Amino acid sequence: MRAALLLVALLAGWVMAPPLAAQAIDYAAERAAIARFQEADQRLQDVGWQLARGNAPFCPRSVPAIGLQLQDMASYGAPDIARRALGLARDFAVETAARGSPAAAAGAFARNREIARLERFDPNDWPAGPRMDWQRLARAHDHIEAMLTEHGGITITFADGQSARLAPVEVCGTRFELMGEGDKAVADGARVVIGIGFPAFSYDEPVFAALVAHELAHNVLGHRAWLDRNGRSRRHVRRTEREADRLIPWLLANAGYDPAAGVTFMRQWGAKHDAGILRLRKHDGWDERARFIAAELPQIAALMAREGRADWTRHFRREIDPEGGLPDDPRR
Repeated sequence: MRAALLLVALLAGWVMAPPLAAQAIDYAAERAAIARFQEADQRLQDVGWQLARGNAPFCPRSVPAIGLQLQDMASYGAPDIARRALGLARDFAVETAARGSPAAAAGAFARNREIARLERFDPNDWPAGPRMDWQRLARAHDHIEAMLTEHGGITITFADGQSARLAPVEVCGTRFELMGEGDKAVADGARVVIGIGFPAFSYDEPVFAALVAHELAHNVLGHRAWLDRNGRSRRHVRRTEREADRLIPWLLANAGYDPAAGVTFMRQWGAKHDAGILRLRKHDGWDERARFIAAELPQIAALMAREGRADWTRHFRREIDPEGGLPDDPRR
């Protein structure tokens, strides 16, 4: 899922351009392009971690995690150029350490620091395609999760011989991934994937977190599996979208954000960007969506004051029957 991060103009020109050896590569520009991607990725991982950690007691599936995301030069459009631009000898390096995570607390996981071993395995030795190979990076993250699950921790060794031992904490079982192009946000049951062009990257953090919370809501409420069983009619999709909207402030509250940021997001983004969605009629209008979110706020405030958390597994009203179809309610 990691798109090429090298300059788009350069990549697009390779079909008709002279061989790479004959081209002058601006490595400073390549480093800057990668850094821009990493800054956006850091923002997504920080927010995703806060949401997944704060709602872990309520998610149907939680996993041990350390908040570390790696990068693999094999997943770039031109691995040799990316490696040289970052000054790396190996393929694997740190991408992000999510704020507040065990990886960030360790203080050892600086961006682009080379990785030599994940426990007893060197991921650099694993076979990979010549470029745009995202499978090896996914394998590395799967390996980390397996070590955390089976052994309660993992030792990560850097290229300079130093190592760090990390113990995990429980988070909701969703990974957060940034696409190097596009302006879409989707959830597939196990991941939240957001394109770097999505306008919310320029919003204040709590408002940006509302976007991420909407996609996380799809995963924790089991919407993909429900739609697989019941079909993706407009009525069904619209009901799941409404439910995801209404869960936004619950997820925000448990993560320490202002739950009203969900309303702000819908007003700030919706007024400019949801015309295409309205034509599809699979979502409510942005003003309706803002009202549905706002209607959840009094109950959340009461729960936070009384219990210190917003337990959506007990108090949230579902739009769908998780084990069946739509509720038999003529008012809906």
